[in-house]
Amino acid sequence: MPGRLEGKVAVITGGTSGIGEATVRRFVAEGARVVIAGRSDQRGNALAHELGEQAFFYRADVMHEAEIAAVIDAALRRFGQLDCLFNNAGAATPGEIDTITEEQFDYGMKLLVGSVMFGIKHAARVMQSRGGAIINNSSIAAHRLGQGGALYSAAKAAVSHITRIAGAKLGPNRIRVNSISPGAIATPIFWGGSAKAQTMSDEDNARKLAKLEGNLARATPLPRSGIANDIAYAAVFLASDEGSFINSHDLVVDGGRIAQFHERPAPGT
Repeated sequence: MPGRLEGKVAVITGGTSGIGEATVRRFVAEGARVVIAGRSDQRGNALAHELGEQAFFYRADVMHEAEIAAVIDAALRRFGQLDCLFNNAGAATPGEIDTITEEQFDYGMKLLVGSVMFGIKHAARVMQSRGGAIINNSSIAAHRLGQGGALYSAAKAAVSHITRIAGAKLGPNRIRVNSISPGAIATPIFWGGSAKAQTMSDEDNARKLAKLEGNLARATPLPRSGIANDIAYAAVFLASDEGSFINSHDLVVDGGRIAQFHERPAPGT
């Protein structure tokens, strides 16, 4: 039985760890050919080698428009088409109302908002003739307080709104633009992001992940933590023909945390 993404080509930014890596694996399992975009040559090449001919790593820093354009063009050279872009790359960015610096603001907006805006720009450039799906990684921090710092929350709110604007503008060309707002997903972003995780041992990362999953499970109406695959499956749905009439939509995947913040006691207390 063919996969849900059979015959499609996708670019996934931030594809070497966390949600990005899980989505790369899920897309390949569903039949897609995937360009893995990221900054870690070691992790990117290892993942592409493991997944075989359906995956290809291209080093790109989404802080720069020229590198975003280059990875889109690399997908065309390698696979001859582009059907989906997942603007996933990002990180927790410090910056609060009373202490934010100009450097923090510039970095956060460039990473979280600029990468999405330019990703849409260059994906749309090559999707004009055959349509496609663009997915942006937002956050429940875009929707409610207490889920991230001021700069991070404002940037993610911009991502969700850019999604609505782009979907309305590009829809006539059969280009669908949607976003996913994860919440309570256990990934290394909670302890410094993929760059920090790559400096730690597998054992230390596994220990931190297990503790985080326990904490998040007590903070959502569903009694478990979210995992990277929960977002990967949502991305597959939005990229597939099953989501062909979904546009300008923000899909919240958070176990109900956005509706109610739970505080279950720890086991044994």
